[in-house]
Amino acid sequence: MTTQTKVIENISQASVEALSFVRQEPDWMLDLRLKAWRFFEEMSWPTGAEETWRRTKLTGFKMEDYTPLVGAGAIGRLPDAAAKSLAEVESAGELAFVDGARAHYRLDPQLAAQGVIFTDLGTAVREHADLVQKVFGAAVSEGENKFSALHYALWNSGTFVYVPRNIVVEQPLQVVIDQEEGKKAGFHHTVVATEPNAVVTLVEDFIGGENGALNSVVELLSGASSQLHYLHLQNLADSAWNFTTQRMKLGRDSLLRHFMGSWGSRLSKAWLNMDLDGQGSHGELLGLYFPGGRQHLDHHTNQLHRAPNATSDLLYKGALKDRSRSVYQGYIKVYPGAQKTNAYQANRNLMLSKTARADSIPGLEIEADDVRCTHGATAGQVPAEYVFYLMSRGIDRTNAERMIVQGFFEEVLNRIPVAGVRNKLETEIARKLGL
Repeated sequence: MTTQTKVIENISQASVEALSFVRQEPDWMLDLRLKAWRFFEEMSWPTGAEETWRRTKLTGFKMEDYTPLVGAGAIGRLPDAAAKSLAEVESAGELAFVDGARAHYRLDPQLAAQGVIFTDLGTAVREHADLVQKVFGAAVSEGENKFSALHYALWNSGTFVYVPRNIVVEQPLQVVIDQEEGKKAGFHHTVVATEPNAVVTLVEDFIGGENGALNSVVELLSGASSQLHYLHLQNLADSAWNFTTQRMKLGRDSLLRHFMGSWGSRLSKAWLNMDLDGQGSHGELLGLYFPGGRQHLDHHTNQLHRAPNATSDLLYKGALKDRSRSVYQGYIKVYPGAQKTNAYQANRNLMLSKTARADSIPGLEIEADDVRCTHGATAGQVPAEYVFYLMSRGIDRTNAERMIVQGFFEEVLNRIPVAGVRNKLETEIARKLGL
């Protein structure tokens, strides 16, 4: 172990500086890290009195208990779980990280010849510095919240995707982020930028994390008339703490579909912000979650309409069992001048036990007078007559309940554009049901 890596044993400014040194980063990246560290130190730790934290307590979590991963260099070992995840989706490019270090990489040579960049963020910083400086931090700011500030100070792995004008990436690109070491903190950063008329799909699968913590940031920047599909799969160990800040910025007439599947972690807190900056843009926020045991999943979404003639559609569905809890807080804001806005927001919860709990708080703020905005939320148990009807047709209770839960999720599953991801999620639903 080098002197520099020995310094990276805690969360401190010294670790920030040592991390940048070990990764051989340019001065501008170190300056950005130190700026973020100052934001982190200045911001108060959540007390639980804040509206965004009132229903999610960080009892038992101490950031200082975790050692930041370094993520420098590359390794040649790909754990079985990561290899299995990659094999489940047919793709044009693959990237895998193990404890922050790159463990596997592949990209279709034809896409590379067309100017598509798909690589780890560390490599992008060295080989495409001007482009990275232009887009890194363009959506999520260092000071957006306490956790994003810490992330920017200590990010140790990342995905970088750039698709030039008029290029269509027909098959998805996929990334697996596997955290194997316990009591470690991973900070994965994702940037996807599309030029006008480009098309791309990115699938990211977060696994592992036993007794660890993950703090990720996702930035999606869609150019005019482009199509960007992003699928974020969170299937961490039930002992992991998970925090993620994600922001999407939509250009004129662009389409952006964002999907989040939340199955794992001890506690997850997700901030998801969609900025409809371009006239005629269309954004979709889709989510599935299925906590069990004492898992706690918290999703906070914002649909921010800043331009006229834009549409957004949100559908989050969750099934809850045992003593698990979900929190959904959604907000649609229509800014002055964003006329002809059409926004929809729905959160549906299926309670599979009497001890599970789902809190749903949708909201609207409208500052334009020619809009169509609707929202709704529901929570209820599986109707007994549904189970009875299926059992009367010779289906046992277990399979009857499975069919009802899968049917409940089908509305979202049918809108996922990658068949391999749909199959993966259906397998997870069956696992959660004990099948």
